[in-house]
Amino acid sequence: MCQEPISQEHSHVVNLDSRRLLCACRSCFLLFTHEGAAGGRYRAVPDRYLYDKSFSLTEHAWDEIQIPVSMAFFFLNSEIEKYSAFYPSPAGATESLLDLEAWDGVLAANPSMATVAPDVEALLVRRSDDGFEGFLVPIDACYELVGIVKVNWKGFHGGDDAWDAIGGFFEKLRQRSRPVARDDDGHARSASGR
Repeated sequence: MCQEPISQEHSHVVNLDSRRLLCACRSCFLLFTHEGAAGGRYRAVPDRYLYDKSFSLTEHAWDEIQIPVSMAFFFLNSEIEKYSAFYPSPAGATESLLDLEAWDGVLAANPSMATVAPDVEALLVRRSDDGFEGFLVPIDACYELVGIVKVNWKGFHGGDDAWDAIGGFFEKLRQRSRPVARDDDGHARSASGR
């Protein structure tokens, strides 16, 4: 943002007008951590990572949401005041139409994921042979996954290199994420902590 040199590991800020991620030095990042900074035009991307290994999603609900691939991310777009869904593809992030009624059911079944911060956090869902995994992540992590798919995908099915890279991304995500807290009955609690 300010042309200050930054390291490989750095923070990001979302420009809400253009929907673009901007690389930011620590000082610039901190300027936009407060609600309404810069008239609300920019928002700092937090670093909260949650993993719910008991994420609740049925095959029927996934079909209702109409995602044609095995992973997608969902974020609350404050400009239109509704969730948007995207999935990684060889062409980049591809938007999908989202059935809000079906999505409301997913959030109701997973209260730990319902605290996603608008515009800067997302719910990243991955479908596998074992069911579904759910992560609450910074929006820049989703675009990192998009980049991995775009760079590594070959042909129609992606190839072994692409799937190895995707698997490695999710393994690192599991290691970095804090597990969702559960009550004595095993029910997930809402996770508002950053």
